[in-house]
Amino acid sequence: MPIVRVALDVPLSTLFDYTVEASVAVGQRVIVPFGRRQMAGVVMECLAKTDVAPERIKPVKQVLHDSLPLSAELLDLLRFCSDYYRYPIGQTVLSALPVRLRSDKPIVGKPVLSYRLSAGGAALDLEKFPKRKVVQRRILAKLAEQPCNLAQLKSLSATAGKQLKTLEAEGWVEHYTSTPSPTLPMQRGGGFVQHTFDNAHTLTCEQQQAVDAVSAAQGYACFLLHGITGSGKTEVYVHLMHEVLQRGGQVLLLVPEINLTPQLENYFYSRFPDVSLTSLHSGLSENERLHNWQQAQAGVARIVLGTRLAVFAELPNLALIIVDEEHDSSFKQQDGLRYSARDVAIFRANQRGVPIVLGSATPSLESYHNAQSGRYRMLRLTGRALAEARLPAVRCININQTVMHHGISENLLREIGQRIARREQSLLFINRRGYAPVLMCGGCGWLSGCKNCAGKMVLHLNDKRLRCHHCGYQLHVPHACPSCGDTDLHPVGSGTQRVESVLQERFPEARILRVDRDSTRNKRAWQAMRERIHANEVDILVGTQMLAKGHDFPALTLVGVLNPDGALYSSDFRAAEKLFAQLAQVAGRAGRSDKPGEVLIQTAFPDHPLFRALRAHDFEGWAAAQLAERRMACFPPFVYQAMLRAEGKNETEVYAFLHKAHAAALGLERDVEVFGVVPAALPRRANHIRAQLLVQGARRKVLQTFVRDWQPLLDALPAQKLRWSLDVDPAEF
Repeated sequence: MPIVRVALDVPLSTLFDYTVEASVAVGQRVIVPFGRRQMAGVVMECLAKTDVAPERIKPVKQVLHDSLPLSAELLDLLRFCSDYYRYPIGQTVLSALPVRLRSDKPIVGKPVLSYRLSAGGAALDLEKFPKRKVVQRRILAKLAEQPCNLAQLKSLSATAGKQLKTLEAEGWVEHYTSTPSPTLPMQRGGGFVQHTFDNAHTLTCEQQQAVDAVSAAQGYACFLLHGITGSGKTEVYVHLMHEVLQRGGQVLLLVPEINLTPQLENYFYSRFPDVSLTSLHSGLSENERLHNWQQAQAGVARIVLGTRLAVFAELPNLALIIVDEEHDSSFKQQDGLRYSARDVAIFRANQRGVPIVLGSATPSLESYHNAQSGRYRMLRLTGRALAEARLPAVRCININQTVMHHGISENLLREIGQRIARREQSLLFINRRGYAPVLMCGGCGWLSGCKNCAGKMVLHLNDKRLRCHHCGYQLHVPHACPSCGDTDLHPVGSGTQRVESVLQERFPEARILRVDRDSTRNKRAWQAMRERIHANEVDILVGTQMLAKGHDFPALTLVGVLNPDGALYSSDFRAAEKLFAQLAQVAGRAGRSDKPGEVLIQTAFPDHPLFRALRAHDFEGWAAAQLAERRMACFPPFVYQAMLRAEGKNETEVYAFLHKAHAAALGLERDVEVFGVVPAALPRRANHIRAQLLVQGARRKVLQTFVRDWQPLLDALPAQKLRWSLDVDPAEF
């Protein structure tokens, strides 16, 4: 009987052999027995014979024909990821699929509810439709272009579901069901494909040069689009998409945050009204994700917009990959398969032979170095897209020489007051949620430490809780000090909630909106907030890094940065690079239209080189200085690294494992540098002791060979009571 080699979602670096009676294709899903249970797997190879004894080979229980097989191209990409990031092949393959495709239950064609205009709705004159019904007008206008499902309509407004029911009751809209079924992929390539393109903006000279350079690329080429904030990188993306869509190709656009997907969806819908666009991110339900993934796999979705996991989407006609905000650390997965979506996207573009564009106002030093050395092609956008828009003026406020009000300087408060009077918006950026980072006893100096972690518990005053942001442990705020009984407990430092309360006290009439993970927990909360900001129904925004990336708020003219100094003396060698990028990004939210913008940074070190570079908008000078330091210190991008991490409840066992791993590494005698065992940056988390061991080599190939030989030795070490993982190209220390 024919034999198939199957990838299963188990932590073993091997494939499993099964016999099969029916014909089966490589990439097809099957249900197989594994131990006492049955599991879904993916056929990776078909064999005539195997070295496994016949009596040990079990038969496949069922071949699933409920979805298209995975392509050989995607399977090769997943094999590369498994090998490069040293992660079990079965877990790599299955983790790339939507949850419902990992299940051992066949997919029953579940109806997908779609909406279209009724006959009455099609005859409706939108000009005469009540203007106060803003969301209903948007829905009707969208459905006039094409039928949509609920997920697509919710990108227009958080209240789309409720408004649809009203429109159905009025008889303007009707719903129908369609059952998604696997269809044959579109043929790769093809001739000219007609579509509507709203060419609303005339490209600047620099934008046109960037579009021409990428369009002229034959086969694989990696471009770094280095454009200052507000320079119109998205407009370059749109014109490149237009070129690809004309040729019948598909485009994959990766973004770092789920919160960026709705506004980009709306923008692309407005520019390509009759092109099928779909999104892939963790904010979708399991059914939505499966449906969207299958739309991409069948070649129906022409534009696929997603966060890092979308890099593994099946795209039979893939012709262009774009990675927006390529420097963002969110592209690096921090558990399981610890891949960098940006790096995997580059490999995928090379594998497919198509161009890839990495866009950023503050490129990662690795990408910038590659562009400087000629490995990537540099494309620059040095001016803002709107002729009347100018880069904001950046000033530093020395907190040691000014009056402070609970962490906010008098100068900054005065500027906010002026913006309110002019009906302009202000943004206060502080990358710490909660009310205060720690609660302190004035009597004995007790601090609100977490009983499970080496970190402190953050005070959340709204719900009167102390909460650990590392392990989730929480408790009610104590009335007295647990150590000495003193009732003199006071918050130390500021978080978003405290900043919000200080501003409410100073500006009681102001409309203040706090944007952080706590306030946007509900699925559609951020969309509703964004609508308020764009409608100029907010005077002051208080937020974390969620507000720093990619958003365009025309009325925003002032950005205040609170407490950025912590990163200046961090143990992470990338901390200064991340801080510069973060501050440059958040500064770029100001003055994006015809009103001049201003950025005020509160710091105790106004003459620090980082702040000097920010004031001068001098990324090139800053990057050159950082790269010179990295070269001297032998840090990436001049070396390649792998980190072995271990954690467990017993400190002795964790360190014993890492010391044995260290000895095994030294025994291999490769041309790599093996550092000593050290505690992790957070040495105790959720009652687990954490430590790590760093290895680095001057060449990627040398390090890969070493890690490949080292892993079997690590697998052989006793580690029953601890967890360990290898992190190739680590982003966090």
